[in-house]
Amino acid sequence: MTEGAGIRDGDLPDDLTAAEAGMWQAFRNGTMYDLSSGDTVVDDPHGGHPWGPERTVRARIVCWLLLDGPPALAGRVSSLKLAGVQISGTLDLAGGTVVPYMEMKGCRFEREILLPEARFTTARFVNCSVPRLEAARVHTEGDLHLPRCRFHNGVRLTDAHIGTDLLMNQAIVYRDRSGRSIAADGMTVGQDLQAELLESHGELSLRSATIGVSLSLRGARLTNPYTRLALNAPQLTVERTLYLTPAGVGAAMLSGATPARGTRIQRFECQGGVRLDDGRFGDAVDLERARFTFTDEQELSLRRIQAPELRFLGEKPQRGKVVLSGARVGNLVDRASAWPGPGNLHMGGFAYENLVPHGPFPLAERLEWVAAATAEYNPEPYERLAAVLRAGGEDEDAREVLLAKQRRRRESLPPAAKLWGYVQDWTVAYGYRPGRAAVWMAVLWAASSVAFAHASHPPLKGGDHPVWNPALFALDLLLPVIDLGQVGFWQLRGGWQWLAAAMVLLGWILATTVAAGATRLLRRN
Repeated sequence: MTEGAGIRDGDLPDDLTAAEAGMWQAFRNGTMYDLSSGDTVVDDPHGGHPWGPERTVRARIVCWLLLDGPPALAGRVSSLKLAGVQISGTLDLAGGTVVPYMEMKGCRFEREILLPEARFTTARFVNCSVPRLEAARVHTEGDLHLPRCRFHNGVRLTDAHIGTDLLMNQAIVYRDRSGRSIAADGMTVGQDLQAELLESHGELSLRSATIGVSLSLRGARLTNPYTRLALNAPQLTVERTLYLTPAGVGAAMLSGATPARGTRIQRFECQGGVRLDDGRFGDAVDLERARFTFTDEQELSLRRIQAPELRFLGEKPQRGKVVLSGARVGNLVDRASAWPGPGNLHMGGFAYENLVPHGPFPLAERLEWVAAATAEYNPEPYERLAAVLRAGGEDEDAREVLLAKQRRRRESLPPAAKLWGYVQDWTVAYGYRPGRAAVWMAVLWAASSVAFAHASHPPLKGGDHPVWNPALFALDLLLPVIDLGQVGFWQLRGGWQWLAAAMVLLGWILATTVAAGATRLLRRN
């Protein structure tokens, strides 16, 4: 019988093998077609044990069933459900519309799967061995499941449209000829993208992808020693949360659930650069306990991301950089030990509204955090931190931050301005500790009053003059803009004249610094 003859009646084609004939009948019946032997070693699709012709079907027959298969038996729904089957040849469904439900478990594909521009309701490949999945612009109304599969030459899902969930939990993906493990630029997922405990050997590319709910890479291990980036996802949109957090290993996985007590935990680990520039996240970016291994040229780039919350709670990268330039977040949840040291942190234009530290994060360490992000003096990080502290009611800490800003600025000034900065710091702490000027004035007034009490003070004129008062004389010298009627009537000689000149000079310095501090305080308020 030629292909196509009798198909409408459900007759078996003449050239089918025994394995294919069984698959044909199972398709019409809508039942699982299982060719597993029962031996876990033999049935491992990723193992080296050969599968003979009794477990092999041709890819061409699989495509025939999916695209133009026989009618279902009465009272049944036709579907292709295979387990423990080897598919020979290239499974080519490019551009086709697959109506029947398709599910393949523990299957072995000899050659690549081609699904470009194909349309499915739901497609499931579970624990399969696949040389390569080529599925650019594939469209599913429901899920695309690829858990525990192993792809030896990469996965391409560029501009794919997944109606509900994309599942890649525990999948292992090796790079293709271009160095990418998963190329999913422009992909749209209606609900969740779950890739928990994923192993990616190459660049995972999600440029301009859109995820309708959450993107979970819990416990994933991304490795790319070949090129600069292990995760390349600029302009990524996630309507809720991006999880780069731990996952439980060995127990039944419930995505998003806290692992049961005693469950072994696997962190998210990334060996290679991460690029999330210009990303938009509806709830949070969660980096709890994440571990990044960079070279000196690689970085965790979060430039211009926007998220209500950034949970920066991972391990401190020993090398490489963390870049938050232009990022905008609501809550910055962090711990002191998570941030890299000087020269490896860049926060120019980084805006956050609230600080929520986990564990002790004293102000001294927070100032070191700001200093680490500014190799050269930049006032913006200090002013941002001060504004956030003041908004939280920590006025004293905010003043300390602004004082640290002035001291950092002083180091970039020429010698004369630097000297004047030291004077302002010693006297009134740049106006952030105005009470210090009053103490200096009181000390100088008391000391000079005692000194002038022993000074020779003949009057300048023989006429009327006030009664000599050493305390008022000293105060008249210290207050340059107030005349107390003492300085112009008495004549001092020798060292007392030099002391009076020093008092006038110190008075002007103190008055100028107090005025500068008061101006700064009024401007701040």
